[in-house]
Formats: sequence, structure tokens, C-alpha cells
Amino acid sequence: MALELKLDDRIAKVELLSEDGDKIKIMVDDNEYDLDMQQVENGVYSVVYKGRSYNVELIENGSPKKYTVNTFYHAYEAEIIDAETKYLQARNNGDSQASESTVSSPMPGKVVKIPVHLGEEVKKGDTVIIVSAMKMESEYKASKDGVVKEIFVKEEDTIDGNQPLVFID
Repeated sequence: MALELKLDDRIAKVELLSEDGDKIKIMVDDNEYDLDMQQVENGVYSVVYKGRSYNVELIENGSPKKYTVNTFYHAYEAEIIDAETKYLQARNNGDSQASESTVSSPMPGKVVKIPVHLGEEVKKGDTVIIVSAMKMESEYKASKDGVVKEIFVKEEDTIDGNQPLVFID
């Protein structure tokens, strides 16, 4: 699963390609990196890349998706920008394109059925989730053509009103 990572003013697309113990392979924008990464203490990581060792400290900064990242020479403000974050930013900024990508229910309820899967192509008008609220079942449909990139809930989950349920990109 790819997400965006904001470091100060730079935004990079980051994707975990593989993980085998301490060895991970990631793609940052269009560049692939083979890393040996190990947590040496809470919030401190040792990262080996091309034979060079780097120590990185992550300090949570107000939320589980915002961090201050300290290295030996630099400090960065970092934010993980995933589908949920994009949705919340869109709601706050009135961004209709991003908000139409996220399916939510206006009222609390219970997820009855999710007839789509991650990676599935959907067309505008396809049912992507069914929610029971106030003794009625409501079908929520895709408001655009796209691919299901994220499903935030599972069947039988209890949900809040306006909670992101499915993200289509």
C-alpha cells in the first residue's frame, strides 16, 4: 500500500515493497531502497543503507501521524498522508474531488456488507458498502469511477457518523 509522506515542505510517495525481518525494500517516488532497519530503543531506529549506518529518532508530534524526525545532522517535521488524512483535509478545505473519493455515512450505524475488495475497479453508482442505521439498510455508492484503495472498516463494525468507510481513487 502506497501513501504519501510529507517531510517539511516536500511530499514523497512511499510504498513498502517487501519486508523480511529487519530487511525492508521501499519505493520512494521512483527510487527503490534496500534497507536494514532495526529499532534499537523506543522511537530510535538504526538504518543501514549501502553500507552506511544512520540513526533516526521519531518523536510523536500531536497525533499518531505526525512526527519530529531527528538525524545526526538534521531535524524534520514529518506527516503520514494516507487516505483517511486526505479525506479529513478535504472535508476541512472543501476539496470536492478528494471528498467524493471517500464514501461515508452521515449517521452512526453498523456495517452490514462490503461487496467490494481492495484493488477492485468500481464504476460510478456501484454499491461499495451497506450500512444499517435506525433499523434501515442504506447502500452507499461510488460517486466516481476508480479503484478501491482503502477500506477503513469491516463487516459488523459499529461506525460513527461521517466516518470514512471506503476510499476510491
